[in-house]
Amino acid sequence: MANVTININGADYSGDVEPRLLLTHFIRDTAELTGTHTGCDTTSCGACTVLIDGVPIKSCTMFAVQANGKKIQTVEGLANGAALHPIQEAFREKHGLQCGFCTPGMMLTSVAFLKKNPNPTEEEIRWAISGNLCRCTGYVNIVEAIQYAGEKMRESA
Repeated sequence: MANVTININGADYSGDVEPRLLLTHFIRDTAELTGTHTGCDTTSCGACTVLIDGVPIKSCTMFAVQANGKKIQTVEGLANGAALHPIQEAFREKHGLQCGFCTPGMMLTSVAFLKKNPNPTEEEIRWAISGNLCRCTGYVNIVEAIQYAGEKMRESA
């Protein structure tokens, strides 16, 4: 067993974990933050994407012990109280989701991407989210949502 302390959305979560415990399971089971979805455990779908020190990482590819001392942001940490993050507002306004399973990972990937490229083209957006699979939407509304969020974020900068 290894003792870890991981800061998730500004709060520290500690526990003794098996060295083989995946970060996605630590987030869901120890921190009880179920917005991070486990879709494949093989890095194929991106539903488990979180931000670690601001970088999108598929949490099914990382052990909890590797995240010890890191700062993680999950979808639950995007909103500021009752105020939605621009990416959350955008997915709602532009209907960027259907079943919602891929949405948390898409949102977190998009937040990191828009910080680097606040005014992306459609092609750049499609490339940025290429590691996150959506089985429902066909991506058109997701791309529109990311463009909308970029506009909102530029306006507030």
